[in-house]
Amino acid sequence: MAQIVIIAKEPVAGRVKTRLTPPFSPDQAAALAEAALRDSLLAVAETTAAQRVLALDGLPGSWLPPGFVVIPQRGSGLDERLAAAFSDAYRLRPEPVVLIGMDTPQVTPALLEEAADALECHDAVFGPAADGGFWLLGLREPDPSLLRGVPMSHPETGKHQLDRLDRAGLTVHLLPELTDVDTLADATEVAAGAPGSRFAAVLRELGR
Repeated sequence: MAQIVIIAKEPVAGRVKTRLTPPFSPDQAAALAEAALRDSLLAVAETTAAQRVLALDGLPGSWLPPGFVVIPQRGSGLDERLAAAFSDAYRLRPEPVVLIGMDTPQVTPALLEEAADALECHDAVFGPAADGGFWLLGLREPDPSLLRGVPMSHPETGKHQLDRLDRAGLTVHLLPELTDVDTLADATEVAAGAPGSRFAAVLRELGR
């Protein structure tokens, strides 16, 4: 049975969702980030994962539900932090690892279960993001070389990551494309698609 890892930043004003300022203030952007993180954590909490892990840059707060193992992020670039999160979770529990970020509050337990189940018969699972990146990556046997050196925050990050998996000879299960929340347009689209989410509620409270 696979474990699920969320890699996230503590939702502190000025450190998260900076592309939303403007139109939002740093405090408002942080509130949206916290809501997105809460939605993501709740989705993970509702799965039957073997272990639930939060790879955190910062300190946990009241937004963290019970049942999660918290580990610190390691590395400088995002590629290194992702590789370390996979390795550290796998070291704690040598089971397949599914990893997501905190930018897709529309994620559902069903999608996460599909990803976990896919690792029973595939080497990897990949969820492409609308901006050219990826919102989910799962590996049956994590290997840092599958991530280190992949250019992150790039229009073709997803393509580069898939190429890396293909060159390693891995079988890959593809998930549906989701939109990461980076801009106001993204936020509006995601909230419309998940109107019952905490993220959508906070966006409404902010008058958007």
